[in-house]
Amino acid sequence: MQARNTIALSSSRRFGYSLLKAGMFALLLWAASAAGAIPIPGTPVPITLQTFVVMLAALTLNWKEAAGAVGAYLAAGALGAPVFAGGTSTMALVGPSAGFLIGFLPGVVIAALLKGKADTNGLAGYTRTATRYMLALIVGCIVVVYAFGFLIQSAVTGVPLAVVAMASMGFVLGDLIKALVASLAVSGLAKLF
Repeated sequence: MQARNTIALSSSRRFGYSLLKAGMFALLLWAASAAGAIPIPGTPVPITLQTFVVMLAALTLNWKEAAGAVGAYLAAGALGAPVFAGGTSTMALVGPSAGFLIGFLPGVVIAALLKGKADTNGLAGYTRTATRYMLALIVGCIVVVYAFGFLIQSAVTGVPLAVVAMASMGFVLGDLIKALVASLAVSGLAKLF
C-alpha cells in the first residue's frame, strides 16, 4: 500500500513539473511576441522570436509538454489575451499569420518526437546530437510550420501559393539560424543535465 502511495505521489509530482515546464514555455512564447516584431516587405507576417522559443520547447520538453505549451499559448490568444505579435489575439488566428501560429502545434510535436535522446559522449556525441536536433527542427519547426503558414496565408489573402512562398523566403534563413543556435545550445546543455 505504501509503495502504491509513493508511486502515485511521484507520478503527481512529475505531472505538476510537466505542467510547470509547459506553462513556462507558454509564457516565453508570449514574451517573445511581446518583445517586438520586424516587418518583412511583401508579406503581412513579421519576424519574431516565437519560432526560436518553439524550437527550444521542442528540444527541451517531451512532445506532450511541448504540445501543452504551444496549445496553452494558442488557447490564450484564441480566448482574447493579447499574446500574439503586435499585441493581437483572436483575429490573428483568422488572419494572414494564422497558419504559422497554428503550425506551431504540429511542428513542435514532430520536432520533439524526431529529436531522440542526447548523446553526451564527448565531442562526437555532441556533434551527433546537434545534427539530429537541427534536422528535427528543420522538419518540424520549419517545413511543417511553413506548410501550414503558406497554405493558410494563400487561402486568407487570395494570393497564389507560389507568390506567398517566395515572399516568405526572407524568413527561412532567419529560422535556419535560429534552429542552428537552438541545436548547438541545447546539445551543449544536455551534458550538464
